[in-house]
Amino acid sequence: MSQTPTPSQVDWRALAQTLFPQGQQISEKDHFLSGTAQVDGRTVTVVGTTGHTPIGIEIALAQASVILQTVREHPGRPIVILVDTQGQRLRHRDEMLGINSYMAHLGKCVELARRQGHRVIGLVYDQALSGGFITSGLIADACYALPDATIRVMGLPAMARITKVPEERLTELARSNPVFAPGPENYLRMGGVAEIWHDDLAQALSAALATDYRADTRAAVGLERGGRKWAQRVIQAVANDVPLNG
Repeated sequence: MSQTPTPSQVDWRALAQTLFPQGQQISEKDHFLSGTAQVDGRTVTVVGTTGHTPIGIEIALAQASVILQTVREHPGRPIVILVDTQGQRLRHRDEMLGINSYMAHLGKCVELARRQGHRVIGLVYDQALSGGFITSGLIADACYALPDATIRVMGLPAMARITKVPEERLTELARSNPVFAPGPENYLRMGGVAEIWHDDLAQALSAALATDYRADTRAAVGLERGGRKWAQRVIQAVANDVPLNG
């Protein structure tokens, strides 16, 4: 059953009309989005989620199936992942069935598509949390976000409970360290988000699909933007087999 969006949720139908003005054939079933759209006169595969839905084994398999079908039947067709999720589904059933393996399978399918010449673009249009984000938008060639999107590894209250660090201290750290802070701007600083799209979404998507992302430069970009100060340095030290100096 489809869910009527609440005021706190972005209407994916309105987004699709803005993102794909040349036409789209996207459908929703149980918060799972799939279909095709036209961008610059060519067809792209669209897959994703809506309604802040958690990623359980069913949606992980459904997304993987669409990606594999695209690789098998439409060689080279670009893939656009629309992200709106509260993360992996935290249920005993999913854990016992091995939700980690299903999400790893989804990630492998995205990597297969990439190796077969498919451009994969992620767009966080509403909410993106934890594992549900990692195996969707974050694993794409490049991930983008809308200005009002919510992106975070974990909410600060939950992080305080897990780490035993007082929430006040985490709030203080979030002011200067983007790792702790939610929001697309912080992930932009870390290099996880390539750009935040403000104006013409269709044009922004067209430009993203035309960009060559075969080299993963996110760690270098994070260092350049001041959000990840050590990732690129560690990569270079390992690659060059040299000591890492502080």
